[in-house]
Amino acid sequence: MKNILTIAALVLALGLIGFLYQQLSRTQEALKAAEQHFADCQQVTFQLQNKLSMQERELAKAKAQ
Repeated sequence: MKNILTIAALVLALGLIGFLYQQLSRTQEALKAAEQHFADCQQVTFQLQNKLSMQERELAKAKAQ
């Protein structure tokens, strides 16, 4: 009986390790996707700020004339 409980505990621990590994893998994939999304957002923000700066310069030139 003692051996059966030990084996059951080991199987349960192995199952838990497998489940946690799977969760960790999913979390890592989600983190990579979030980091890529963040990088894309930073790029778009930079482009929009650059465009706005150019428009502001053009507007300032037009007002100066």
